[in-house]
Amino acid sequence: MHPRKIGFIGFGLIGGSIAKRLKKIYPDLHIIATASHLKTVTLAHELALIENTALCNIEDFYDCDYIFLCTPVQKNIEYLRQLKGRISPQCMITDVGSVKSDIHRAVTELDMEANFIGGHPMAGSEKTGLENASDYLLENAYYVITPTSKNSETTIETFRELVLALGAIPLILDYEAHDFATAAISHLPHIIAYSLVNLIQASDDENETMKLIAAGGFKDITRIASSSPVMWENICLSNKTQLLKLIDAFAGLLQNVRTDIEHSDSEALLTAFSNAKEYRDSITIPRKGALKQVYELYLDLIDEAGGIATVATILASNHLSIKNIGIIHNREYRDGVLRLEMYDEKSLQAAVALLQKHHYVIYAH
Repeated sequence: MHPRKIGFIGFGLIGGSIAKRLKKIYPDLHIIATASHLKTVTLAHELALIENTALCNIEDFYDCDYIFLCTPVQKNIEYLRQLKGRISPQCMITDVGSVKSDIHRAVTELDMEANFIGGHPMAGSEKTGLENASDYLLENAYYVITPTSKNSETTIETFRELVLALGAIPLILDYEAHDFATAAISHLPHIIAYSLVNLIQASDDENETMKLIAAGGFKDITRIASSSPVMWENICLSNKTQLLKLIDAFAGLLQNVRTDIEHSDSEALLTAFSNAKEYRDSITIPRKGALKQVYELYLDLIDEAGGIATVATILASNHLSIKNIGIIHNREYRDGVLRLEMYDEKSLQAAVALLQKHHYVIYAH
């Protein structure tokens, strides 16, 4: 049985995309939403995503089957406090934050564990806001579920089925394990990127020589430093414990490299670089820049039978060979769900033009 009524507190890219998908698969679903600005609610109503035309009061969410908290982590906790005692016993609250420990601790303190199940859809874009939401944003993306100790198996399975209906891939994790993993693969890289950019700025000369000659390698490594400063300040403070562990570990590794360079330890350097290359290559093929030249594009692809085959057929019928193809499951900082690698620049440009002609949304890098 699908949900009858769902509420959203915060209605940007993620909340809007979830709502669009839900409306597509459950046309009779009743959705209400509130946001920081009335214009967001007005747009959502014009898009026929929600029923309300004004900003909602907390009491309006009382009879929802699910309430999605889609604001920054600390703001979500504020809304949790407001919702306590104002929801039906059957209502389940979930969130979409990339840090889970703070909100899980708040849920425990508020004695709301039976009515909360954490969530983190690993999808997104550098574009934000409801106007950039799409009903396929979560397709084939990992959606981490972090249950509480008081969630029943039925509760977990029902939410898992909802995630599957969104087209996402559910992955159930302990919330602390989630935060350590995301701190390592997402939060620490952002800190490194911000720090490296600040180092270059501080080290550059008056002619900005470093800025002038900054090439692919530097730009690849620091691209994520263009993300929202406010969001990352919030994430760092919310995931402080895990981040401090990893920053200390990374500082230790950096010190080891410094020692190896200082002592001209060629064997140690070669071992470290070789191990890193082998592991990195097992994740995905290197991108262009200071690394090996790669001719790749990403595209949005609706999850339907034969979707990938259709793309491959379009290219093959025009004598374009694909070198590599894969689905992107972590889409938080990557546009497009399908990755295609071509053999050369000419083939890449031809593939982009051809797929755009067939109305695919392309992201070439």
